[in-house]
Amino acid sequence: MAGGRKLMVEVISARDLMPKDGQGSSNAYCVLDYDGQRKRTKVKSKDLDPKWNEKFEFSIMDPSMPGELEVNVQNDRNSGTGRRSSFLGRVVVPVNTVPPKAESVRWYPLQKRGLFSHIKGDLGLKVWWAVDEPPKAKDEKKAEKKEKEEKADGAKDEKKEGGGGGGGGGKKQKKEDGDGDAAAEGEVKAKGEGGGGDEKPKGGGGGGGNGDGEEKPKGGGGGGGGGGKPKEVKKEAKADRQPEPPRPSLITVPEADFTVKETNPDLGKAVDYRQHFDLVEQMSYLFVRVVRARGLMGKDANGLSDPYVRLTVGAVRTETKIVKHDLNPEWNQVFAIGRDKIQGGTLELSCWDADKQSKDDFLGGFMIDLSEVPVRKPPESPLAPVWYRLESKAGPGRVRGEIMVAIWWGTQADEVFPEAWHSDTGGHAMFRSKTYLSPKLWYLRVNVIEAQDLVADKGRLPEPYVRAQVGPYQMLRTRPSQVRSASPFWNEDLMFVAAEPFDEWLNLLVEDTMGPRGEILGLARIPLATIERRIDGRPVPSRWYILEREGGKGGPFLGRIHLRLCFDGGYHVMDESSNYISDTRPTARQLWRPSLGVLELGIHGANNLLPMKTTKDNRGSTDAYCVAKYGPKWVRTRTIFESFNPRFNEQYTWEVYDPCTVLTVSVFDNRHTHPMGPAQAKDLPIGKVRIRLSTLESDRVYTNSYPLLVVTPQGVKKMGEIELAVRLSCASTANLMHAYLQPQLPRMHFFYPIDPKQTETLRVAAMNIVALRLMKSEPPLRQEVVQFMLDTEAERWSMRRSKANYFRIMGVLNGVLAIMNWFSDICSWKSPVTTVLVHILYLILVWYPELLLPTVFLYMFLIGAWNYRFRSRTPPFMDAKLSQGEYIGDLDELEEEFNVVPANRAPEILKHRYERLRGVAGRIQNALGDLASLGERLHSLLSWRDPRATAVFIFFCLIAAIVLYVTPFQVVAVLLGIYVLRHPRFRDPLPAIPMNFFKRLPSQADRIL
Repeated sequence: MAGGRKLMVEVISARDLMPKDGQGSSNAYCVLDYDGQRKRTKVKSKDLDPKWNEKFEFSIMDPSMPGELEVNVQNDRNSGTGRRSSFLGRVVVPVNTVPPKAESVRWYPLQKRGLFSHIKGDLGLKVWWAVDEPPKAKDEKKAEKKEKEEKADGAKDEKKEGGGGGGGGGKKQKKEDGDGDAAAEGEVKAKGEGGGGDEKPKGGGGGGGNGDGEEKPKGGGGGGGGGGKPKEVKKEAKADRQPEPPRPSLITVPEADFTVKETNPDLGKAVDYRQHFDLVEQMSYLFVRVVRARGLMGKDANGLSDPYVRLTVGAVRTETKIVKHDLNPEWNQVFAIGRDKIQGGTLELSCWDADKQSKDDFLGGFMIDLSEVPVRKPPESPLAPVWYRLESKAGPGRVRGEIMVAIWWGTQADEVFPEAWHSDTGGHAMFRSKTYLSPKLWYLRVNVIEAQDLVADKGRLPEPYVRAQVGPYQMLRTRPSQVRSASPFWNEDLMFVAAEPFDEWLNLLVEDTMGPRGEILGLARIPLATIERRIDGRPVPSRWYILEREGGKGGPFLGRIHLRLCFDGGYHVMDESSNYISDTRPTARQLWRPSLGVLELGIHGANNLLPMKTTKDNRGSTDAYCVAKYGPKWVRTRTIFESFNPRFNEQYTWEVYDPCTVLTVSVFDNRHTHPMGPAQAKDLPIGKVRIRLSTLESDRVYTNSYPLLVVTPQGVKKMGEIELAVRLSCASTANLMHAYLQPQLPRMHFFYPIDPKQTETLRVAAMNIVALRLMKSEPPLRQEVVQFMLDTEAERWSMRRSKANYFRIMGVLNGVLAIMNWFSDICSWKSPVTTVLVHILYLILVWYPELLLPTVFLYMFLIGAWNYRFRSRTPPFMDAKLSQGEYIGDLDELEEEFNVVPANRAPEILKHRYERLRGVAGRIQNALGDLASLGERLHSLLSWRDPRATAVFIFFCLIAAIVLYVTPFQVVAVLLGIYVLRHPRFRDPLPAIPMNFFKRLPSQADRIL
């Protein structure tokens, strides 16, 4: 069977223990308990700082729920007076936080077992987990190794003419082919005994064919006996070997480090002032600006030339564009050559005349010593270009003319860097860094009221409905009219998504349900640019539109349709999942709140990327670039050509309007680096990182290396790492705290809510519009990139995600189960002291019920304050274990996740039922995720995952405890009951402040792959 995991624990030492033997010392030993497995160390007598250095192994039975490791430090009563307690403290280590490799010693403070325990000191442990290699795999490796050795021995035997075989070879063959028949075993054994017997580690037992005693690498003497018999025996033994039974389908992902690592880059040195590029490392470049030339020599028959300039420095060689038929050309191009690409101390610039039919003609050149090039640091003024006289290779008088060039050393902070030619991009102009903006999206509300004077077949009344279409992908229809009439009435709202500029049309077709061919009764085409816009819920005047024939204008009167059309700017148009939304502002700019701060992102680079494609010379290659999205702003770094450790060192900023939003950063492999490559090739994702802004402390720089994980048909795979620096700067802490009390979505979502059934349809339509618009940019941000960033498949059915949501719910319920277990321990008098204290506390609360609520809030305040020291110091990351990607029980579970929709492996009826089942299961999956998010938000109130929210809540608990203490309980109960049962007239359609605060708390949803 497949290898399982084992928990490795090394007990190093303890320090400053409590004396327990009555003589000022202790006889300490440790008892380790994990999942029903108990082990203990040796006793260290008379030592308050004992050292054990003992290692233990535990089997992890259920990797999905690993549980906790408990280490109890005890005093050996037999070595002391035995009159004092033997308990010295304990340490509880959650196994799901254990790293996969052994790290340095970690000191854990010893915890008390009860309220009156006298405990002090620390315990030093090394805890990690490892994958236990299955015994079968080890045997297979040994068998393969022996088989290779036998093949090598057989090849040597063929060259020999005779001689007795060594016994070691016979024994080895017998051991390996134990499943063969008895005859083969007997023959091998006989030849082994005849060869002289025992196996020796080196060299020869028994004479070889030539008697020279040739030394063999592992094992006995020479090859087999004379002739080809040993070879035949080996073939028979291999033929008789039984086929290996199939292994179980448990797939164990190879051991990999899926954790976030803190890095210490050299920040703030890209420039000398800390206003820009202070989150990235300095990258030195040689900048060459080729401006123009004058007085060049004419080489063509017409007395002119087609000049261009060639730059050569070390192994880097590039050229400017060609200017046709000009002796005074102007280029005005900038080249940025990385210092790591420069080999040599000179820069050569030469001017050439381009010829299609023959070799290019030399027009002159010159050399520049790089040690003489000046250094420019922004915000200094641009370096003035200088005229350089062209020189000939053969001597003076052969060329003429001058070139205006500016050369300087700089960094990526130079203002010409974004538009310059870069040496690390392979010279592709389309691979420069770019900033994109999502189109401004509006909700289009089409209120279909009624129609009049419709023309239908004679002899019956029509049963019409209206089909509306915007663009090629959005199409909705009303219900058929309830009353058959030539003047039907609907009064239905249809919602669409439209993007500025409004260059599309709204097409409305009135169709007859009862017609013989579903005939069209009339058509109305309305330009979107003529539709009115609104920012609130005020009514918009309706209009009548004349119906036309489908082919165009003209013909008889077909009736008219009554519509109320408007663009709703008070909504936020969703184009991404609500679990990791990056913007909540409404479409109308008039409704935007002031900015709360600035988000700064420094993309340092990626490390240890895996090869994503193969070059022509069969060499692995990766052309990586990063894409980051927050709000409507997208940024794309330059593509680093053929590098597994690309360094970007680019910095970007965003305005922050809501702290409870998510920044998304992804890495892709560029599949369009070669001009002759297929145009339909898609850029492949390498990994994704999401960072929730509310989990970041203000004005602190987070520098971490995040794992890049992708889900493959074989499970979660680590593709490399990405180094990021993130900083959230807020202008006003009071405004930032006030944002937690506001509704997360604009007011229109609550006063005029959209049907939940339409929300997902509108979100998919918005995704498609954004992807198509960004695809038309230059250079394009490709559709597959946008879809991966927006998680277009997040709502699809996945057994893996369903399991992840299930275990999230179980994690939430663990707290309730722990309380129940604690209460059961109280009732069973497992700890008499604790039980007596609970009885006393219960009697106090019975006699003084006004202390109940203050005690609860004070208890939560103390828990939150205590957890502050254990708060996470790194931003959340994509968790492979939480995503149920480390262990895949059946590969067929991932087939649905990667299968196309509709499925292509079943008949039509089965496909229909299967897709319906997947749709229902997808809704159940999302409901489980929402339920898990509710519990996780409750847990985050006191966990300091969102430091600002936890600070607000614990101080609210403190104030509530004080207020409830000084206020009579009866008054509080009456006021609370009156508030809950208040009249609807006194209710606000907006959510209550506690609900707004609760919905902004972080959950684990943004960590799910």
